Amino acid sequence: MSHPDPPQAAEPSSATQSTSQWANKFRGANIEDLDPPPALSVQPQTPIHQALLTAFERDYTHLTVLHPETKSLLGYISVPSIKSQLSSKAISETDPVEKAMVSFKRKGRTYKLITMETPLEDLQAFFEGAGTGRKEEFAVVTDPARRFVLGVATRGDLEEFVKRRPA
Repeated sequence: MSHPDPPQAAEPSSATQSTSQWANKFRGANIEDLDPPPALSVQPQTPIHQALLTAFERDYTHLTVLHPETKSLLGYISVPSIKSQLSSKAISETDPVEKAMVSFKRKGRTYKLITMETPLEDLQAFFEGAGTGRKEEFAVVTDPARRFVLGVATRGDLEEFVKRRPA
């Protein structure tokens, strides 16, 4: 299954204006302060049941999908989406992950680079769809050159960070 909107959405031109409302909430913190767990990745031919088991064992809701040889990021799978597709019989547990993954569209798009140094207010703006109108549930965190997937940050990670940080 392929969708046109990857989690690394087009960079909004008004991001600076939109993020000012969250600056006080995060007080200079960045994604590294979230201490995100390493990304959990699977390959396109991994059976869906195996990917789900891996996700459940580590309590992950999203897994990245990497090319088997080049290790380049191809897309992701969402556990809630897969559960829904399994319920509707659109896919089966023995199907390969590529049948249920959301593929990243690379041509003609400028992607929002999200690294460990990205300020949390920029991440919040990304989740809220600032400039794009597309709300996101998670972001793929990469190195500055986008060669390595370092982790995944979610809306829940931001919420937990705010709860544990003293006022």
